[in-house]
Amino acid sequence: MSKGRLEAFSDGVIAVIITIMVLELKPPHSPSVEALVPAAPAFLTYLLSFVFVGIYWSNHHHLMHTVHHVNGAILWANLHLLFWLSLAPFVTAWMGDNRWAPVPVAAYGGVLLCAAIAYFVLTRVLLAAHEKDSQLARALGNDAKGKASLLIYAAAIPVAFVHPLISCSLYVLVVIMWLVPDRRFEKVLTGP
Repeated sequence: MSKGRLEAFSDGVIAVIITIMVLELKPPHSPSVEALVPAAPAFLTYLLSFVFVGIYWSNHHHLMHTVHHVNGAILWANLHLLFWLSLAPFVTAWMGDNRWAPVPVAAYGGVLLCAAIAYFVLTRVLLAAHEKDSQLARALGNDAKGKASLLIYAAAIPVAFVHPLISCSLYVLVVIMWLVPDRRFEKVLTGP
């Protein structure tokens, strides 16, 4: 089975997710700069979510460059990831509109954790469908950043009930980890 349809469908879903998130931002009714201040939590939450979704899109793109074929299990694992990403607009709006209250911040972390688990599952299903020494296996390596992200999300969820802004800081930490260029896939695909 060709991977082209999986990539095209995933790109389309991610584009819709980003579009829905931006449509949740409500402009102030006043033309003053001061009117933007109450909108800051919603905008900052949108910015964080946009970067998260962008990181998933970029990593998915790199991942698919090493994949030679897909099967039914891969399609379902990919849908599992897209399901959790599709909840990003909901938790983004909830967290931003409620000024980083504990329950929405924890729910946001829950969606991030589930998306990270789904991405991990997708990589394992892909690895099972490819040779042990495939480009995919070499590029993924031990996936230390992926495993660290899972741990940070799992820690951030209960922290949200104690201090939501610390929890949000942990989410930002994961973003920073992933914004540092990860050259694993480029190295495997282009050689040394």
